[in-house]
Amino acid sequence: MVYTSHIKLNPVAPYNFDLSTRTFTAGDPQISRYEDGKFWQVIRVNGKLIFVLMESTGTVEEPEFSITLKSNEKITREDISSGKRIINSIFNLDFDLNEFYEYMKPDPVMSKLTGKLRGLKSRRTTTVFEALASSIIEQQISLIASQSIERQMIKDHGDELRFDSRVYYAFPTPETLSKLTKEQLRESGLSFRKAEYIIDIAKPITSGKLDLESCRDIKDVNKITEKLSQLRGVGEWTAHLTVLRGMHRHQAFPADDPGLRRSISHFYCNDKKISADNARKIATRWGKWRGLAGFYLIVGMFRDVKIQN
Repeated sequence: MVYTSHIKLNPVAPYNFDLSTRTFTAGDPQISRYEDGKFWQVIRVNGKLIFVLMESTGTVEEPEFSITLKSNEKITREDISSGKRIINSIFNLDFDLNEFYEYMKPDPVMSKLTGKLRGLKSRRTTTVFEALASSIIEQQISLIASQSIERQMIKDHGDELRFDSRVYYAFPTPETLSKLTKEQLRESGLSFRKAEYIIDIAKPITSGKLDLESCRDIKDVNKITEKLSQLRGVGEWTAHLTVLRGMHRHQAFPADDPGLRRSISHFYCNDKKISADNARKIATRWGKWRGLAGFYLIVGMFRDVKIQN
């Protein structure tokens, strides 16, 4: 039996659902996908797997979501309330972009870019562990290759939700991954070291010795990245990427990321190769918003946005 509920959410404007969801979401339809104006993904709510189907019924300046929830278990009022909070978190619906836009006005490039990408918000993973595991997978390989490996890992080891003769997968829990051998995880395409790192992080989370979610309560981003960097296999780049993806903390800035440096160079340095230090120096002009500014630059280059100087 399939249980269904319908809800509506009103994000803080501006919010461009199509731009925010289409970007970097060519994903596997059994995991997450944006197609024909609709986005879907499986989330965990109070121990249940719930399929979320989202469609925009508003505009950039007056955004509204129509959301359908489906599960093999009864969806309670508590589940709906928790589900709303999780969806808000994933899509940063309560985040107000206007302060960021106001701060960027003195920067000619960012001012024009934010105008062309108005309403763009980054998505956030449901857990810090998911962000960290994804960042580890992405180390030293292309985004396309890492996404392919991650999708395979999810389908090999993620929990399944079945309805309407279809199967969908949720990101594997630390509990599931902690029970795997490195060889089993390698079968999904990970290198031996990356499999080792992820399993070694999943084990203390499962035993209660490591609480990554508590990092959300730390105000100083540097202290978060220092804590994450103490984990084997986690360097500065991985830590900063995890903070951005898992906590939506805009002060984080993975300057060693080749894609980020290329994007900065494209808009500010005539596509000349720049170092991580060069990137950090340029990013000082964006203050506490440097991580979000970097995201806008990456999306701007990805979408070939033209900026006339």
